[in-house]
Amino acid sequence: MKHPKPLLWKIEDGICYVSLALLTLLPMANSAARVLFNSRFPAAPELIAHLLLVLGLFSGMITSRNREHLSIGLFQYVTNERFKTVLAVCSGLVPAFLVTIFGWCSVSFIRLGLYPMQMVGFIPDRVFALVMPIGYAVIAFRFARQTPLKGALRLLPVLAMVLGTVCSLPAIFKFIWGLDMPDFAWAMSDGFAGLAALLRTPLMAVLVLAALAGTPLFAVIGGFALLLLQSSWGEIDVVANQIYTGLTQSSLVSIPLFTLAGFILSESRAGERLVEAFKGWFGWIPGGTIMVSVILCAFFTSFTGASGVTILALGGILYTVLKGYPEKFIIGLLTASGSIGLLFPPSLPILLVGASTRTNTMHLFLGGLIPGLLLVAAMIVFGIVVSVKTKVPVERFNWKRAGAGLRSSALEILLPVFLIAGYFTGVLSLVEVSAAAVVYVLVVEALVHREISLRGLLAVFTKSAPIIGGILSILALAQALSYYIIDSQAPIFFAEWMQAVVSSKWVFLLLLNVALLVTGCLIDIFSAIMIILPLLAPLATVYGIDPVHLGIIFLINMEAGYLTPPVGLNLFLASYRFNKPFTATARYALPFLGIQLAVVLVVTYVPALTMWLTRFF
Repeated sequence: MKHPKPLLWKIEDGICYVSLALLTLLPMANSAARVLFNSRFPAAPELIAHLLLVLGLFSGMITSRNREHLSIGLFQYVTNERFKTVLAVCSGLVPAFLVTIFGWCSVSFIRLGLYPMQMVGFIPDRVFALVMPIGYAVIAFRFARQTPLKGALRLLPVLAMVLGTVCSLPAIFKFIWGLDMPDFAWAMSDGFAGLAALLRTPLMAVLVLAALAGTPLFAVIGGFALLLLQSSWGEIDVVANQIYTGLTQSSLVSIPLFTLAGFILSESRAGERLVEAFKGWFGWIPGGTIMVSVILCAFFTSFTGASGVTILALGGILYTVLKGYPEKFIIGLLTASGSIGLLFPPSLPILLVGASTRTNTMHLFLGGLIPGLLLVAAMIVFGIVVSVKTKVPVERFNWKRAGAGLRSSALEILLPVFLIAGYFTGVLSLVEVSAAAVVYVLVVEALVHREISLRGLLAVFTKSAPIIGGILSILALAQALSYYIIDSQAPIFFAEWMQAVVSSKWVFLLLLNVALLVTGCLIDIFSAIMIILPLLAPLATVYGIDPVHLGIIFLINMEAGYLTPPVGLNLFLASYRFNKPFTATARYALPFLGIQLAVVLVVTYVPALTMWLTRFF
């Protein structure tokens, strides 16, 4: 018997639904007002930015409710059940403690950081900001409640939240007294800073171990930000300030909208129609079904920005399409193809790279086209070679079937054309392009093909919300850590040190590839962009590397990192999707990892592949 959802769950879901709907409709209304009346929808940019804040916190609550926050999770290699339980307890207590601090910092920030009060349309900005302490309080409580303890030990999560409150006293004092705190409050705040400075190294080691134990990455990243700020005698409520700043950047609105568009496509029969269309046109070529599979994976990944969605959504369909090839080849191909669309528009990671490095986003899109096509071509060529060797039979070309497939999937095929045309003609801004993508796929799949009902649309929202919440939670806390890194001038010092140690640009690029490959198999791509990329940008300048080239090198290494043991994300997801042991999945993917690494080296050492198209725009 299915139990009804608790009221809080319904409220969370409802607010996420409304936020996503408004984030779609407001940019479209703003675009229409600009094009038709040379005006704009009143307060649209401010409302859109603050609705993103609301969506970020409430979708984060849903992600914690579903236990779907991104983590490294090396505990999957642990076979001892007792040790697994210990790791699970740690991965519940640590975030309960840290998220409690985020909540108290948010309370202090609302009082002091948003003074004087500003109006967002007709709503005070503090009303929107209230979602931060509310959201983090709920998330902390959920982590505490989900910790697997029995008996008297069930008090440990409560104690973790109490300890988090104690460590938040500097922020709580500021909330109570503002900047006119009594002497004992200033002295206690200084004492906390001194203690953090004394214990910084062991506490950083604890956070690293917590991450390896399975603690959600957003909490670990936020923990590093809190510790580094406190130990350098900074104010810990700066973390809340940066969360607010990060989640009110209108440029990030594209992330949840493109993710939603990708989920709408994956929940409809668009994948099946596209498979049929491409098979009709390319099935007669040796390796034609491989070509179909690789292109479709690239298409879907470019919209969702998450390779896991592609593997989970298309894995079953494409596994059937590729029947006839050796099973290990099929699983390896689909595992590797799950991330190869990250270099094509409207790739969310490219949008984020542009925002974090202040690089022209359109130049990044253009810079990624040739490397992306090269990667796709390399995968297809390898597939064709395997196809010829295994003598997989091909189908005869049939004009009738090809034409029918093209007609049935024409609207999905035209989607990238529609979006690119809207952007280049100036009719749509980048945020409006993402909103237009949602409207377009919704009209096509719900009204034209009638494959998604109202109930089905709510199911799409429900499936996409945890992914959106996981991404935005990481971006919010990564913004805080990035603030500390930049404010401490660490990138400049690191650049000076590297220049003194490594004089050759080519040696530096090789070291960069190795470092990024390791990063890609340990950290999700969104965290890496926000935390690692700011460190690398000054180095790129020192060695004369164009920011566009750096961005593409960064992303293509992250793609390869998804396939790199021991914790490459695609390996885990494919193991789950195809019900195969992790070690077997990793072994099947190794040839494709080799291909991707070869392309990485070519793209790294032949910058013309990245920069050639940018010269024309």
